[in-house]
Amino acid sequence: MPYFDAASSAPLHPVARQALQAALDEGWADPARLYREGRRARLLLDAAREAAAEAVGCRPDELVFTPSGTRAVHLGVAGALAGRRRVGRHVVVSAVEHSSVLHASARHGEETSEVPVDRLGRVDPSRYAAALREDTALACLQSANHEVGTEQPVREVAAACRAAGVPLLVDAAQSLAWGPVDDGWSLLTASAHKWGGPGGVGLLAVRKGVRFASQEPADERESGRSAGYENIPGIVAAAASLRAVRAQAEAEAVRLRGLVDRIRARVPELVPDVDVVGDPVRRLPHLVTFSCLYVDGEALLHELDREGYSVSSGSSCTSSTLTPSHVLRAMGVLSEGNVRVSLPSGTTAEDVEGFLEVLPEVVSAVRGRVGAVAASAAGGGAGSGSGGGDLVLDTLGKRCPIPVIELAKVIGDVPPGATVTVLSDDEAARLDIPAWCEMRGQEYVGEEERGGGGVAYVVRRVS
Repeated sequence: MPYFDAASSAPLHPVARQALQAALDEGWADPARLYREGRRARLLLDAAREAAAEAVGCRPDELVFTPSGTRAVHLGVAGALAGRRRVGRHVVVSAVEHSSVLHASARHGEETSEVPVDRLGRVDPSRYAAALREDTALACLQSANHEVGTEQPVREVAAACRAAGVPLLVDAAQSLAWGPVDDGWSLLTASAHKWGGPGGVGLLAVRKGVRFASQEPADERESGRSAGYENIPGIVAAAASLRAVRAQAEAEAVRLRGLVDRIRARVPELVPDVDVVGDPVRRLPHLVTFSCLYVDGEALLHELDREGYSVSSGSSCTSSTLTPSHVLRAMGVLSEGNVRVSLPSGTTAEDVEGFLEVLPEVVSAVRGRVGAVAASAAGGGAGSGSGGGDLVLDTLGKRCPIPVIELAKVIGDVPPGATVTVLSDDEAARLDIPAWCEMRGQEYVGEEERGGGGVAYVVRRVS
């Protein structure tokens, strides 16, 4: 059963499993002690730090291990802001950062500026530079996006930050397995389970010369930057697996990129009304994301799971908050029926072909359950438009994709030039109705807040 969600957590690498077992036997003692068991544990910890530092591209004494990647982000943001508290508490982030970065900046900073991205999910370095202020204490930018795979211009943004005298924290969780991050960063974070290491191990690197004041309780371990007893078996396994995946990264990236290119090309041919999102060139080699019109995302994931394919989604209906992915929202792309495919190392062409074989039938079945077949046929604007005037469509209380499906069913009932106003209280409609207009060649006029929590979305029929 193919597992296609490596961006959430990669399968445990065989080297990690071997190293973990060996370290459980040899690295159980306190590395701060001077007796032989402690010295043996200290040697394992130091060797792991050196291996991880080599992969990151920093000095061993600049890198500490943390209980997770999220913890590394919070430690890095809090420490950098505390170290520059005389400058200010303003933080600059991109609008598509991982939620841990957004939460950390909100928690530890006083004001956060989000730099927008284009429809490919990429930040403009000049707009990022313009967001830097005299009171900016920290800037944050991911190396590559976790939902759509777009690589960010770290080198250019780092140069702008350096010119402004602002340290740059890079979240490298998704890209570190594939190679080092471009030079210029001041702080870097990552998480071992993203590259095939065990869960519960993260890393934080802070360059020498960066003002940093740890906000952790006083502790002599990990340079005082990550309090608590080190998880030596996990750390050893994390470092060993990172070295192993890096040794294979160049060849595996070429192979997986070819498989992802196959998915990017074939999905729009096999499934109608699909939007493949993210940068087609400057992207992670193993990740592709697409969204399907008229599809309930949760139902789609369940059906693919029944067929034996484990994938992820940024659709609002797969979230307990019923709000669409902030990444897709920032990009301004379709969120309904969203599927993220991230291939782990070792994925075969047969695995991918099997997925492409079942996907059309699964999408068709899910669309059929919510009456989307008729909507797809009607949505092209082929109706006669004999209704003769504007139309108001009340979908209050209904969740996407229902508002979009209902819009598609009636757009042909109004004449060209007339409008359909969709009333909806689902936040996902703010993304999905404009995205539908772009995909179907209709004009999105705009939106207007209505009383009672609803929003009126106005669409003009073009053809």
